[in-house]
Amino acid sequence: MAGTVLVTGGTGYIGGEVIDRLLAKGYTVHTTVRNTAKSEPKLRARWPEAGDRLKVFQADLMSDEGWADANSGCDAVAHVASPFPLGVPKDKDELVIPAREGTLRALSFAHRAGIGRFVQTSSAAAIAYGQPEKDHFTHLDWTNLTAGVPPYIESKTVAERAARDWVATHAPDMIFCSINPVAVFGPVYDDDMSTSVEIVKKLVDGSIPLIPNMGICVTDVRDVAEAHVRAIEAPAGKVRGERFPTSEKFMWIREMADVIRARAPEYARKVPSKPMPDWLVKILALFMDEMAQIKGELGNIRDVSGRHTEEVLGFTFIPAEQTLEDTVRSLVAKGIVKA
Repeated sequence: MAGTVLVTGGTGYIGGEVIDRLLAKGYTVHTTVRNTAKSEPKLRARWPEAGDRLKVFQADLMSDEGWADANSGCDAVAHVASPFPLGVPKDKDELVIPAREGTLRALSFAHRAGIGRFVQTSSAAAIAYGQPEKDHFTHLDWTNLTAGVPPYIESKTVAERAARDWVATHAPDMIFCSINPVAVFGPVYDDDMSTSVEIVKKLVDGSIPLIPNMGICVTDVRDVAEAHVRAIEAPAGKVRGERFPTSEKFMWIREMADVIRARAPEYARKVPSKPMPDWLVKILALFMDEMAQIKGELGNIRDVSGRHTEEVLGFTFIPAEQTLEDTVRSLVAKGIVKA
């Protein structure tokens, strides 16, 4: 019989997909949001048939209030909530402290409630940075913070390391593992989507007139959710202490544009085809946060392998080409991009 799972950050792109999958499998889901008055109607509208199998709790990453109630009666936690801004914060602690403290708060309250399984949504950001000599990575690699990395990268790395240290010290019997997604794409429910999906949106709506010389690994939000559910359900020995990168393949932005043109040509009229010179990216980075983030990625390959995840959790990732097509068609269907 399916049990009860706490999914933190239920209004987020990944959190919503995890809830969707758990409800479909018969679980009862508790979820945390920062403001129930604002978020609960939205969640009820998405899952109108859930009834008492979906319970919404107000809880903030930086406060103890609400966490005990949210954990009560749960068998497992999927800790998805974490800050992820479009721009670069002026102070890295705006990201690093909430990510670390929020994760430790979630772990602590889960442990107090007697919950024996905890799945942390980490990131490939905790795997593939600060090692300029490498371009291929696995679940065994860790980002090197001493090399100096952007605040978001640091926040995910610090949060995962802190979680693992906390479990080793305070809850050695807990079945803990992390899911480490790369850039997450796929169908969207509404315009509250991932920062990654913004890349596809901007390619299709003409916001990116030229293609920067950069690439990213692609994963599908449905596969990220599937990995969470399988990590919750798998035998303890399979997942305890594990890291599960979700990554189908590395793609250059120009390759992503080519896929969109080939698989969704009716929506590809504004998709750019000409390259953006590196010098232009560097100039734009002086006054555009998004370009400042891109600048450090020019020409870089960060190919994170998801093979370990497929082998241990027993499923095959959706092809990146299908993910990108589904992303575009979903953006149009939801009216986020005009056809």
